[in-house]
Amino acid sequence: MTALIWTLNIIGWPIIHILVAKIAISLPMSYFANDNFLLRRRSWEMDGELYKKWFRIKRWKSLLPDGAPWMGGIAKKHLESRESSYIKMFLVETRRAEMAHWCMILFLPIFFTWNPPWACWLMALYAVAANIPCILAQRYNRLVMVRMMRRMSTR
Repeated sequence: MTALIWTLNIIGWPIIHILVAKIAISLPMSYFANDNFLLRRRSWEMDGELYKKWFRIKRWKSLLPDGAPWMGGIAKKHLESRESSYIKMFLVETRRAEMAHWCMILFLPIFFTWNPPWACWLMALYAVAANIPCILAQRYNRLVMVRMMRRMSTR
């Protein structure tokens, strides 16, 4: 591979991550007010138990970086309040973050245009490794928050 291809690969992904994050944060909150087809809860997720038992998410999700505060978004590492309005805003942010990470993966084919086959596999591995853990964490957080909201509304 040439120096140009290495450079495109090395700076391409950070540029994509930053641009997608900036676009996601610039969209109105109403765009993420509800779950869409991609974001909705699935029965196989067992209200988050899948993430706890199979992925042991509580062990590693705190190690993930939260880029939202760097871009002007809301931090999602810790729940800062148990008030309904805050939890609703937190739910919106989990949807926004999950959609951003799905969109970042969609840029993978661009890297196939200049890379040899072995590097395409490497780019695919990076796209999955950099985004899927974040997607899983957002889905888990959202399921926990929805469960919390349900409990609050029954009180």
